[in-house]
Amino acid sequence: MDLQDVKAMTERTYHSKIILFGEYSMIFDATALMMPLRKFSAQWRFPSHLMAREAAASNASLQRFADYLSTINEAKAVIDLQRFKDELYNELYLDSDVPSGYGLGSSGVLVAAVYDRYAFEKSDHLILLKNLFGKMESFFHGSSSGIDPLQCYLGKPFRINAEGVSLLPDDFLPADIHVFLADTGVKSNTKPLVQYFKSKREDISYLNGFQSHYVPCVNACINALTQGEKVSFFNTLRQLTEGQLKYLRPMITDNSIDLFLEKPDFNLGFKISGSGGGGYVLGFTDDIEKTKAFMEGYDLIWV
Repeated sequence: MDLQDVKAMTERTYHSKIILFGEYSMIFDATALMMPLRKFSAQWRFPSHLMAREAAASNASLQRFADYLSTINEAKAVIDLQRFKDELYNELYLDSDVPSGYGLGSSGVLVAAVYDRYAFEKSDHLILLKNLFGKMESFFHGSSSGIDPLQCYLGKPFRINAEGVSLLPDDFLPADIHVFLADTGVKSNTKPLVQYFKSKREDISYLNGFQSHYVPCVNACINALTQGEKVSFFNTLRQLTEGQLKYLRPMITDNSIDLFLEKPDFNLGFKISGSGGGGYVLGFTDDIEKTKAFMEGYDLIWV
């Protein structure tokens, strides 16, 4: 491998992501709203000296992922797995600071990076890409919609539903609605949460309530936020928070439940981030200083 090849490996940066709305409801053709989180990122690297422990761990994980992709027909058809494995043999690793178990797309970044580097020919059909990414990311979670890797691959905000993907401008968020992440201090394990949700869908009463009450609330939040309707947004967000307490309670950690139950005297609302069950809680506010005082003791990331 010459210097030009090594340089090419470090040119693309893959950023983490935030699912603003639609984590579980997208299964029912609700709209999801995604945006990049540029605080965390990943790049391909070849070590210039003896591999550090983190690089060796990344390389070993990638080898297991390559073996998994070798069993997926859809992946074998589009990914140059031989080249991938050859470069892994030469100690390739993914240099990532995206925290694992925090709902920010650590596995999505990896899937996006593998496709971007090793696809024989890249597709511009975003729904087909999402479906492929879902099959690839299932290695990590048991089941995946594919929207996390799609976000990490595109690096742009977008809305997605059964009809397609609509890219949004980078500054689509209203100036008077501020988004932040609050660290629960607990790592999340997505697979059992997804399994829990699948099992609950077998309950007709739960399913009907989720589809008739929760899913429309998600769509309403997205519409209000993207249209800059602040009053409507925070009113609907409160309903969504109540819906998460009712339908997705295991996804809310015990040490963050108070955030979902509190009713501050200013516009402030919370929801799970990613699959929930730990990681970050997602917050929305129109008053940063009051929110900082209210959230004293939490490690906050402002988006």
